[in-house]
Amino acid sequence: MDMNGLPVRDLFQRHPDNPILTVRDLPYRANSVFNAGAALVDGETVLLLRVEDRRGISHLTTARSKNGIYRWRIDEQPTLMPSPETHPEEIWGIEDPRITYLEEEGLWAVVYTAYSEGGPLVSLALTEDFRHFERQGPIMPPEDKDAALFPVRFQGRWALLHRPVSTFPAVGAHIWISFSPDLKHWGDHRILIPARRGAWWDANKIGLSPPPLRTEEGWLILYHGVRTTASGAIYRLGLALLDLEDPQRVLARSSQWIMAPETAYEIFGDVDKVVFPCGWVLKGEEIWLYYGGADKCLALATARLPELLQWLREDGEVEG
Repeated sequence: MDMNGLPVRDLFQRHPDNPILTVRDLPYRANSVFNAGAALVDGETVLLLRVEDRRGISHLTTARSKNGIYRWRIDEQPTLMPSPETHPEEIWGIEDPRITYLEEEGLWAVVYTAYSEGGPLVSLALTEDFRHFERQGPIMPPEDKDAALFPVRFQGRWALLHRPVSTFPAVGAHIWISFSPDLKHWGDHRILIPARRGAWWDANKIGLSPPPLRTEEGWLILYHGVRTTASGAIYRLGLALLDLEDPQRVLARSSQWIMAPETAYEIFGDVDKVVFPCGWVLKGEEIWLYYGGADKCLALATARLPELLQWLREDGEVEG
C-alpha cells in the first residue's frame, strides 16, 4: 500500500511484447507510427494509426487484428492522406485521431487534429468502414486539439471535449466542453477540467486522451498532464468521471497520476518521456489502451474497469 492506503500495483499493465507496432511493421516507408484511435468492429480491433512520413507530415492508416495484439493487417498505402487542395487546413498533416461510434447516426466519427498554417485545429470525418471517409472540415479553430465526441446527444445536442490554447501562457491549457445541434455549429463553450497550478503532475497543461467511456457510474475520462521540468516535459495520465446525464458535471478527478513513462520505448524517441493514448476499447470488464510511446511506436496496456472506478472513488477529489 502507498501512503494513502492504495495498492502499489499499477492499474494499467503493459503488454509483455510492447511495442506492438513500430515503423518496421508498415508496408511502406515512414518515420514513425504512434497515437492511434481504436474501435471494435465486428469482433475485430481496428486502429487508425498516426503515421509520420520522412518529410515530417502525418497521415492516417488503418490496421486490423482479430486479437488486438498480433497479426495486424495494415493498409498497403495511407488510408487517409492530408488533402490541402480541398482542405487547406491540412497542409501540414493530420494527426491524433479519436474514434467514437455515433449511435444515432450509425457512423463512426473520427475527430482529428489538422495542422494548418495558422496552427493546429480540430477537424471531423465520418466513416462506415474505415476505408472511405467523408470529411466534414474544421469544427474548432486554431489553436485547438485533443478532441473527441461523446457517442450520444445530451438534450438534443452533441458534446465535444477539446483543448484550446490561449495566447497568454499564464492562462494555461485546459479541457473544454462544447455543444452542437448538427456537428457543425458549436457553442456554449466552457472549461470543464482546468489544469492545476504549481508543482502538480498536471499543472498548466492538460488534454483529453481517448474518447469518453460510458460506465454505470459516469463517463470515464483518461487525460494527460504535461509537467515541465529542467530536463523537459513529462506526459503522464490521470482519470476523471463525468455525470452520465450532464457531462458538464465533474464527479471526481485524480489527485495522482496512474501511468507515466517508464520503459525505454516510452522514455526515448522522437519526443522523450511520453505516454499518449488516443484510443481504448472495452472487452467485458477489461480496458485495452492503445498509446503512443515517445512519439515513435505504438504500445498496449490493459486495466480492469472496476479497479479504475474504485481507485477513482478512493483517490479522486470529489467535485462540488
